[in-house]
Amino acid sequence: MNKVTVQRRVNKLGIIISLILLTACNEAAISNTATVTIPNVMTQPLNASSSYLQQQRYTGIVRSSDTTAIGFELAGKLSDIVVDSGDSVIKGQQLAKLNTQLLQAEQQQLAASLLQTQADLDLAQSNFNRSVKLKKKQYVSQQQFDESQQQVASLQANQKRLQASLHATELKLAKSTLVAPFDGNISKRHHNIGEVIALGSPVFTLIGNNQQQAYIGVPNTVAMTMQTNQSVNITVGNQTYSGTIAGISAEIDAVTRTVQLRVDLPNNSRMINGEIAYLEYQQQVNSAGYWVPISALTDGMRGLWNVFVVTKNADGQAQLERRDVDIIYTNQQQAFINGAIDKNDVIVTQGLHKLVVGQIVSPSSQAVARSL
Repeated sequence: MNKVTVQRRVNKLGIIISLILLTACNEAAISNTATVTIPNVMTQPLNASSSYLQQQRYTGIVRSSDTTAIGFELAGKLSDIVVDSGDSVIKGQQLAKLNTQLLQAEQQQLAASLLQTQADLDLAQSNFNRSVKLKKKQYVSQQQFDESQQQVASLQANQKRLQASLHATELKLAKSTLVAPFDGNISKRHHNIGEVIALGSPVFTLIGNNQQQAYIGVPNTVAMTMQTNQSVNITVGNQTYSGTIAGISAEIDAVTRTVQLRVDLPNNSRMINGEIAYLEYQQQVNSAGYWVPISALTDGMRGLWNVFVVTKNADGQAQLERRDVDIIYTNQQQAFINGAIDKNDVIVTQGLHKLVVGQIVSPSSQAVARSL
């Protein structure tokens, strides 16, 4: 067998193999075309509602009913500090002291003046008593008698003035020691030993152990629906407490434009002053619309939102149509919407990213399919 004959046979074999492969590809294409199916979609009919419950959360702060910055009623140098931030104190416990050397000197001076006045008063009283006896015998003139009487009265008045001054100094000495006005915890210390403190300057911030309260600002429209002694849910951290409205402010805050609520929290609640508190409030809003799953919404054009509505085409098949909607309110699972939809419409609830407008679909519910 020559080379030409072999080459011809090889060429014929290559042609036969190519025809076989081409036939197999055509059969695969025909098979793939034959297996195209209509996708199933999850659907639900729209249910109209004339209102919806709006869940709102308002922010506030936790504060003890007894929270105050305490300091001396006098100016002076701080000579001693007994407690510090974080310490627990009881009512009447000594917290700090001022230097009292000048007050002690003033006290001694007034005490000495009082003794001197008392001695002068005793002498004047004795002279007056003698003048009374002598006047009866007409041994003294009326002028001498009046002068003796006035001297006694003047010394008595001076004695009362000195007594009042001494009492005031003793009060200053007493107020030079700062004591706790109620049981609580020292939150912060503002001054150090040796500092000269101005009148009324706070030395400590004291937080009482009494009732914890939440102060929360709400819109006026919400405040008007509430009343004192009403139970509300307050969330602090990961814990939700049942609180009672103790008071509602009578004015609107000029900055936040809210009305402040004062809410009593349970006595056994363990909170720290300054923690963030949230008021959970549910309000019914009268507005017509439809509740749909969040997964039923998709982005539209020009900032709008869309839903896919299942309609019937000319051949009686279920087909997708895009509708523009407005989102009125949402929660974590659902959205309350309105727009170019009707109460009899059926919408697709899942898998919108796999679908296109005009696509033929098979509704998941046979009841929905029959209604189209």
